[in-house]
Amino acid sequence: MSSCSIDELEAPCIEIKTWVKKKRAVLPASSTPTHSLYLSNLDDMIGTRFLTPTIYFYSRKDPLPHGGLGAGKVMRRALSQVLVPYYPLAGRLRDVGGGKLEVACTAAGAFFVEATTDLALEDLGSLAMPNPSWKPFVYCFPGEEHLTILDLPLLIAQVTYFKCGGFALGLRICHCICDGMGAMQFMNAWAEMVRGATFISINPCWEREKLKPRSPPLTQFKHMEFENIEDNSNLIALISKPQLVQKGFCFNHKFQASLKEQVFVESGMRCTTFEVMAAHVWRSWVRALQITPRDQEMRLTFATNGRSVLKSPIKEGFYGNFIGVACAMSTINELTTKPLSEIVHLVQMARKSISEEYIRSTIDYLEVKKPTKLEFSGKLGITHWTRFSLYETDFGWGIPIYAGPIDLSPFPQLCLFLPHHKESGSIIVCICLPLSSISSFKFFLMKKD
Repeated sequence: MSSCSIDELEAPCIEIKTWVKKKRAVLPASSTPTHSLYLSNLDDMIGTRFLTPTIYFYSRKDPLPHGGLGAGKVMRRALSQVLVPYYPLAGRLRDVGGGKLEVACTAAGAFFVEATTDLALEDLGSLAMPNPSWKPFVYCFPGEEHLTILDLPLLIAQVTYFKCGGFALGLRICHCICDGMGAMQFMNAWAEMVRGATFISINPCWEREKLKPRSPPLTQFKHMEFENIEDNSNLIALISKPQLVQKGFCFNHKFQASLKEQVFVESGMRCTTFEVMAAHVWRSWVRALQITPRDQEMRLTFATNGRSVLKSPIKEGFYGNFIGVACAMSTINELTTKPLSEIVHLVQMARKSISEEYIRSTIDYLEVKKPTKLEFSGKLGITHWTRFSLYETDFGWGIPIYAGPIDLSPFPQLCLFLPHHKESGSIIVCICLPLSSISSFKFFLMKKD
């Protein structure tokens, strides 16, 4: 990679066949409570009602850990142990009326699959970015419908063995139970048990009742992140084309720093790497797609960690959803003609708007409005994965070669920021684009002004 550059990455299209050898429910190792648990409006809002798929690739480690026992057997035993403190993940979701969900702690168990493939890890090619070809490494039930969550296990794990001695761990964890931070807390606990710990270092805490709506609900903000705005643009037609391609663009540290310097020269404003990257990608996306009409309002949304804005810190071990959805808005004309610093300012103000009061207002808004579908009008969403500790999840085989998402194509208005080489500070921007817009998107990314 050159001194200040963007590298275009390709996810190789590979035919992958796997053979399921074992599949079974994994029950908690000892008795657990059988009551029902309240889910907050942040837990069961429409945007969390799915099982989040992620994948971890591990190479063979010599000498073999765990006395040479297979990864599946060791991880399944440890999962049974960790499901005792994390017993809600062994339950099932149920609708209690009015679209409200709760967790029925039935101890029905998680679901664990062991499979094999005739491929070696090296046959997969680059493991730098998500690849839809990896779907066979993540288990789905026959006939399972998209975004189905009721009556499904809340955690589904598949260990797939490669002929080289490495393996893949494909996971699906119900987003209603935990956000990204909560999922990482669970994964760290599971990894501790696999490595031989007799107890986990952080005890999980439920306490979703503290996030109940106020009585009466008090919506203090507009919450444009959830509203349906009038959309007269050609955006949906553009991203509905069959030639939609998942692409990755790697920004090295120097390029990121040059964007921040540009903002400072333009305005004297300091900004974070996320703020400038989000603004730059948003503007480049709108320019490359040539969205019209120019007076159409566009939205950029991104989740922020609500734990950081609490006046009184939440109890250690809380693993539920505690996010605020920030929303920046601008017309296409403003996005494509104004300097980068002004777009960064919009992103910065959206991020700073997320306060404890805003999150409380979000909970009340969801109580009153009860959105039943995701709104995509004029929207690009960015998910920031660069600070999650999943890249360091060590079950005894060392840190994963790759850890993260698999496929963006079901969500063509979603962009992911992923770490590339942690020590170098490089970031991969993963996004779905029409085939005809790829070259122009890269051009605008490089253009900067």
